[in-house]
Amino acid sequence: MANTKSAKKQARQNIKRRDVNLARKSSLKSSAKKVLLSLDQGDEIVFTLDLMRDAESKLARAKSKKTLHPKAAARKISRLAKKVAAAKKAKGTK
Repeated sequence: MANTKSAKKQARQNIKRRDVNLARKSSLKSSAKKVLLSLDQGDEIVFTLDLMRDAESKLARAKSKKTLHPKAAARKISRLAKKVAAAKKAKGTK
């Protein structure tokens, strides 16, 4: 348990940050799942690209806020983009 005033404050800040980070990570997972679900269902590629753009934005924001490691964010963006590109190519759209 924290003894000093500053340590107690730091403990409070850690709890707040943990809650924010958990919410942000949950949102990231939901966005990625929406993209993958859209690909599985064979939705219009334009709709999937909009979802991809949203997911990429959330991943970049999490990276800049230090919720995710920069390389982890880049890896997740890359994997999603690769799947979207493959689906786009399979449908034969430019």
